[in-house]
Amino acid sequence: MFKTHSWCTFSFVFLCSFLALSSSLPAQNSLSRISTVDRSDGKGVVIRYHFSEAVDSFEVIQPAPDLVQMVLYGDIDTTGIQMPGYGEKVNQVILYKQDYGFGVDIYLSQDFSYIADAYPDQNQTHLLVGLTETDYNELDAYSQQFIAKNWYENFEPQELPDPVSITETGSTTTITDSYNPVRDKLKFDKIVIDAGHGGHDPGNLGYKKSAQEKDVVLSIAKKLGKYIEENLPDVEVIYTRETDEFVDLWERGSIANRAEADLFVSIHADAFTSSSVRGASVFFLGLDRSDRSFEVMKEENQIYADHEVVQDLSEEDLIVYELAHSGNIANSERIAYMVEDQLKNRAQRKSRGVRQKGLVVLYQSTMPAILVETGFLTNPAEKRYLTSDWGQSLIASAIYRAIKQYKQEQDESYSLKATSAND
Repeated sequence: MFKTHSWCTFSFVFLCSFLALSSSLPAQNSLSRISTVDRSDGKGVVIRYHFSEAVDSFEVIQPAPDLVQMVLYGDIDTTGIQMPGYGEKVNQVILYKQDYGFGVDIYLSQDFSYIADAYPDQNQTHLLVGLTETDYNELDAYSQQFIAKNWYENFEPQELPDPVSITETGSTTTITDSYNPVRDKLKFDKIVIDAGHGGHDPGNLGYKKSAQEKDVVLSIAKKLGKYIEENLPDVEVIYTRETDEFVDLWERGSIANRAEADLFVSIHADAFTSSSVRGASVFFLGLDRSDRSFEVMKEENQIYADHEVVQDLSEEDLIVYELAHSGNIANSERIAYMVEDQLKNRAQRKSRGVRQKGLVVLYQSTMPAILVETGFLTNPAEKRYLTSDWGQSLIASAIYRAIKQYKQEQDESYSLKATSAND
């Protein structure tokens, strides 16, 4: 009886200690849903994060009138989360897992001017983002103080898949020999640089119609090519155009495909109805339903064939592309963030972020591909910068540095694969 009593006492004490220890461990905060609702006064929108408990801390910035970014700190579980669908005012909400919690991109419609503020609800559990109507010029001036966050700064690129070694029955023959020429194609040694527009298509005409996009981007493209040729002599540079000529959008991607290029970079300059809007953006191919994304897509997807506009890409086109080229899309996103970082830090450009677009010139290419909007020619200050030799050189240098970094990563991965194949 005594032994049994002692064992029961020990078990009870152990169980209580275990429960006490368990209760002292920090619980994971569950984010089950993100919802949106119009304000009752009709002057804005409220976005609600449905947390199981108060988030550790948060930050909110608005680097562009149509982009709100948030940082959510803490151990957050998003399993089974319900995300808001596309809305007329809040187009899209995207979560990015980070070591410290989550990053959030909130894309807003440019048909409305909303300034963002974040605060806990009355129960201190849910987190609310209030979007309040404001004057567009005031909103644009307010957003200039922020630099868009790069959620992939600490991202480690995935290595290429290991080559498969197959031995034929009754023989020692493997696929290593046949792998060598395939492996050689994995070298980063060829890039296509595409200067947008050209010929009868001038692109946008800039502030007070004092500049033509086609001339500005051709100059930047040539400077970029020169940087690559001088500093990366093992990389062949191919241009879609080197003079003021028109090249069909579909043909631009085909040039890269025929050359079996490793990267396609299309260079453009942006425009907007307000001359105060500024900043650089980088795009890679994919679905993005935000209104500003759609406007850029329409502007850059104008394909002139006998001066008639050809039909734009459909959503089905983009879905098929994403299914067939998921690896290229991942690498495109990687290099896009590298370029965005260099434009921000090297060229000191305001970043308007990295986004996905249904762009024909990117759709046609079968390798990692990005489109760089170097700035707004409709902004007088940015027009002076983009039309100056100094500004164009800095832009080209920033893109070159990103390409160099990306090539180094690809070369390291290639070396690992070459070593593995020869073992």
